[in-house]
Amino acid sequence: MEYILSPSILAADFAVLKEQIKAAEKGGAQWLHFDVMDGSFVPSISFGMPVLESVRRITDMFLDVHLMIVDPGRYAEEFARLGADMVSFHYEAAGSEAAAIAEKLHLLGKKAGIVISPDTPAESIRQLLPLFDMVLVMTVVPGAGGQTFIPSCLDKVRKIRSWINEGGLDCYVEVDGGVRSDNIAEMKEAGANVIVAGSAVFRGDPEKNAAELLKLIS
Repeated sequence: MEYILSPSILAADFAVLKEQIKAAEKGGAQWLHFDVMDGSFVPSISFGMPVLESVRRITDMFLDVHLMIVDPGRYAEEFARLGADMVSFHYEAAGSEAAAIAEKLHLLGKKAGIVISPDTPAESIRQLLPLFDMVLVMTVVPGAGGQTFIPSCLDKVRKIRSWINEGGLDCYVEVDGGVRSDNIAEMKEAGANVIVAGSAVFRGDPEKNAAELLKLIS
């Protein structure tokens, strides 16, 4: 199984964003996580299409876009066109439109991810698994960085990984929230193979931090 580190630029210093992205890449990070928050689906507001377009111009890294927005079907294709390699959106926001959004992303040659928040049962998305390239299990309440990891969310990771394996599906399992060097082993053991880390990468030396986290993931 391939293990991937996806640093979240939500925790980066935007005054030196290019330098921090390059440092994380030099440290071995394969993906770059891009948290889009609208102030409605979640309380916070982050950044959107212009930042994604700018980041796409400065890196060839795989851009892992996480939409924490209402009505993701309205915007998912535009994020894909502006440079996202994967667009993930919340099951709680998409509901019955989830399959149609995934199909539109695939028609654009992009990958599609489905996201569930801590209070959403894994069973909610079980039937959707064959339609998606990744499931993102939030291990904190979505909407802010620097929160404490919720260990019980790993039970959902285990279930989802078992369903993927049983179905012979080619699907990543990503975890996002409260990632630290001392809990990555639990996430990996549960079946996650994409780890999102914000402060753990960008607080201090991003190159060194990324390299150290990758050693724990690999």
